[in-house]
Amino acid sequence: MKETKNYKKTQAACYLGFVTQAICANFVPLLFITFHNDYGISFGMLALVSTVFFVTQLVVDFLCAGIVDKLGYRVCVIAAEVTSGLGLAGLALLPDLFVRPFYGILVCVIIYAIGSGLTEVLVSPIVEACPFDNKEAMMSLLHSFYCWGWTLVVVCSTIFFSVFGIENWRIMALVWSIIPLYNIYNFATCPIEPLVEDGKSMTMRELFKTKAFWIFIVLMICAGSSEIAMAQWASAFAESALHISKTVGDLAGPCGFAICMGISRLLYGKFGEKVDLTIYMMASGIMCLVCYLVAGLAGIPIVGLIGCAACGFSVGIMWPGSISISSKILPTGGTAMFAFLALAGDLGGAVGPAIIGNVSQKAANNLQAGILAGIGFPIVLAIAVLYIRVKERN
Repeated sequence: MKETKNYKKTQAACYLGFVTQAICANFVPLLFITFHNDYGISFGMLALVSTVFFVTQLVVDFLCAGIVDKLGYRVCVIAAEVTSGLGLAGLALLPDLFVRPFYGILVCVIIYAIGSGLTEVLVSPIVEACPFDNKEAMMSLLHSFYCWGWTLVVVCSTIFFSVFGIENWRIMALVWSIIPLYNIYNFATCPIEPLVEDGKSMTMRELFKTKAFWIFIVLMICAGSSEIAMAQWASAFAESALHISKTVGDLAGPCGFAICMGISRLLYGKFGEKVDLTIYMMASGIMCLVCYLVAGLAGIPIVGLIGCAACGFSVGIMWPGSISISSKILPTGGTAMFAFLALAGDLGGAVGPAIIGNVSQKAANNLQAGILAGIGFPIVLAIAVLYIRVKERN
């Protein structure tokens, strides 16, 4: 009798993979003001932390395009969990071992960014290859776990800091490292199917010659920047620019952003079959632009926080929606396409926060001025989706 494969286990492992990525991407930004005060790290240097994280992911994404199919998905995704866990655990030790703690932080960021980059490239195609119905909705649901992981990071970290003090953040780093280390077992034992049959995937040369592929790259750059620029600076923005306490600021800023983004992805996961994805994404781009303007121009803290949180809802569909559109139009894109899409998203993730941090520093550490510098990305995203929609209808 043929054994039935348990793809629910694969699904659960991928969910935890995105929770791990959320921890890697969002734990350290909660500590930006702490690092600024305790280690004397400037906002410009703190912006470099986010840039290094996403540039490292970008390099990993590029390398994945050529090596994942050779090494296999299972080996690579287990390596992702190992490096994520080690990088997070290292935060508890390495910064204080360096003469300049900033370098210790960067080393840890690079280590767990390798894991995060691998996760980003591998988890979506692993789920795409599973025999699930309604792949677009499943992809949106999968990516919602990044949001719930992010919410978990903010809420649990905030409670921990409130009870035990922000000075014990190193213990929290060790706690978060447990999740990826546990998920090694899940990925080692779950069924993983090939995304495309051997010999049927598009080559990198074929991808580069396809005009639609380059539109998808632009789309992912804008999606990554629109989401991550606000996400990475939400905590510092609420605390510094809006003059709100760290506890309230973290819960209302990044946590509100994450919850709204998760709700957006859940709603599309449930009702996606009834909604035109391209129209939904264009509307999201316009809403994102409005949210950036509200956050950047608001003189009243509560209005700025609403703009920040609502931005999470507006960007919710951008990343998974871009992947779904790409997979639908280029179904034989294979691992290389997913790798380059992740690379483009990370490029946006590296550029967006860096722009906000450096503009803020040049404007006398005015984070609201920095937030306003990010409005171009949602505009270009809406235009790119409109172009795709017009081309597909012709």
